[in-house]
Amino acid sequence: ELGREVYEHAARTAQLGAAIESVVSDRLSDISGVLRLSSPPSIADTLLTPLVIAFQKRYPNVRIQILVTDRHVDHIADGVDLVLRVGALRDSSLVARRLIAYRHRLVATPDYLRGSKPPKEPRDLLGHRLLTFSQWKPESVWNFVHRNGRGKETLTFQPHFSINDFAGLAPALLTCGGIGELPPLVRPDLVREGKLVEVMPHWHLQTFNLSLVHLGNRHISKPCRLFKDFAIQMAPSQFPDLPE
Repeated sequence: ELGREVYEHAARTAQLGAAIESVVSDRLSDISGVLRLSSPPSIADTLLTPLVIAFQKRYPNVRIQILVTDRHVDHIADGVDLVLRVGALRDSSLVARRLIAYRHRLVATPDYLRGSKPPKEPRDLLGHRLLTFSQWKPESVWNFVHRNGRGKETLTFQPHFSINDFAGLAPALLTCGGIGELPPLVRPDLVREGKLVEVMPHWHLQTFNLSLVHLGNRHISKPCRLFKDFAIQMAPSQFPDLPE
């Protein structure tokens, strides 16, 4: 008799759970609106576009507009809901949720390393052709921390090739030869397939946080909230082997 009562109670609970799930699914399928996003050029194709495609499969009635730019985005003036931003916030009115953390790597082609003496210490890099991201400056600086956490070195140099777009740096490393700095979010297939290999893996470059940023003093729409939660959940799975 006690077992029968427990069974009937459980059956009613299961039916209620199924009903709730059905209602929630119906509501989610009705979500619509316009979501405006912004991203730096270097991660628009490898991170943001795959996230948006997966999100729209789940919420097909949400229309999405993307502004790809390397300038500082004004949420109000540009009419942007969410911005993918690298580094710390400069505005206290903004709210940031971290998606992933990653460090840049020094990389080169295996052919280049076979034809030259591979560097072991940061100062050894001065004997190599160096390629770097730069905002139109004659000198570049790389700050290194040894993986043991104790050693630190700073290298100041005049690059053989510089460009203010990491996406443009990758093909230069492949075709021109040399050693350069590349974020793991840019052309991750090149390292995965062995076309580029990490140089001096025991010396680490700076670590960055990639965050989703929105205004903290304004109401955000339901598509905006859903995309934020979706991106926080999905972004790490897109890059499971980020260098630490």
